[in-house]
Amino acid sequence: MIESLLVANRGEIARRIIRTAKRLGIRAIAVHSEADAGMPFVLEADEAVCVGPANPAQSYRNTEAILAAAKSTGARAIHPGYGFLSENADFARTVEENGLIWVGPSADAITAMGDKINARNLMAAAGVPVAPGTQDPAATVEAALEAATTIGFPVMVKAAAGGGGMGMAVANDEAGLRTEYEKVRGFAERMFGDGSVLIERYFPRVRHVEVQILGLADGRVVALSERECSVQRRNQKLVEEAPSPAVSPELRARFLAAAVKAGEAVGYRNAGTVECLLDPATGEFFFLEMNTRLQVEHPITELIHGLDLVEEQLRIASGEAPTFDPDALTTTGHAIELRINAEDPKRFLPGPGKVTTWVEPTGDGVRVDSGYAADTTVTPFYDSLMAKLIVHGTDRADAIAKARAAVAGFEIVGPKNNLPFFAELLENDEFLGGDYDTGIVSRMR
Repeated sequence: MIESLLVANRGEIARRIIRTAKRLGIRAIAVHSEADAGMPFVLEADEAVCVGPANPAQSYRNTEAILAAAKSTGARAIHPGYGFLSENADFARTVEENGLIWVGPSADAITAMGDKINARNLMAAAGVPVAPGTQDPAATVEAALEAATTIGFPVMVKAAAGGGGMGMAVANDEAGLRTEYEKVRGFAERMFGDGSVLIERYFPRVRHVEVQILGLADGRVVALSERECSVQRRNQKLVEEAPSPAVSPELRARFLAAAVKAGEAVGYRNAGTVECLLDPATGEFFFLEMNTRLQVEHPITELIHGLDLVEEQLRIASGEAPTFDPDALTTTGHAIELRINAEDPKRFLPGPGKVTTWVEPTGDGVRVDSGYAADTTVTPFYDSLMAKLIVHGTDRADAIAKARAAVAGFEIVGPKNNLPFFAELLENDEFLGGDYDTGIVSRMR
């Protein structure tokens, strides 16, 4: 097993990785920006190194500073968490070239899945269902219009190099496509340095369902279970639950088989997620993208399987067998995760500020993965996620009841937060019935 681990991230995910590392007797090393010097993840690490100022480009994305920190502290491995450098193939390759262990998939797998068009084509060749769309980038707006005519409006205009719900827009007609194409291309060039655009069928009513996979050290790819991620604002997730209330045993078997094919197509190792769109009217599902890292919502999979996915990642990276029998996976109960963000609960606009009160809920089946505490400050430099409130119940109704109580018992004073939204959602008839889709938040607003 790896004996020392540098966590190249911040906030709740850094704290969560450090917790598992210390439980396993692994020396945990944090890197942090100047703005994060007093944050809980820094204080809880065995060692911490400042890698630059608040700007992420000069700290958490500063590959030279992070590698220098790994060398100066004698770190044996680097865990990137999610975001920042987690899906940077060049960084993954450089880590290994420097004789360190990369706790994640290979640089080649990251590259293969990082471009949505390339990923679509790879998945189609492997027999994974993909939505009708372009096989090559739409190099001009005229090419985009031609593709849209073949696919049929409405269409989704997507940045090929995008991710996390960024670089996406819906076009309902030719005029809309001309406008959105230029917007998406410009955004993609600025954000990702790649203006390639993909045109794909848009489903007005769709569910977002994903499957957690693990590429084991012995070469096998295992699909654990699916997660429902349809409660979203601006194409970004707010709530996840497992298992999905929309997935039957027969559909689940098809989802898991497709996810295994997706992983095998790129020789996948370590943790990853195969994201799909599910048409609730027909039961058809289509490959959306593969996230080549640990997901924000991984705790709900942990709870229904009784696993620690960070431990599994570290075991895979160390060349060791998993803690579970891949041929005898079981699930128990139902889990729900709520993303507690520093944002206005009505319009979801960021609301940073100093935390004066932070009281986390407790109780049977309640888990809080937090990045903040009283007397810390949510700054505008980073993502607005403050904590993840996760509950595990005997069934969906029990999990919802526990979530209601936990939301009521979570007290945050200082920055704006979206706890009032979750209180509203957990009383919403559409959500309670389980027959919801990605438009549920807009219908609530």
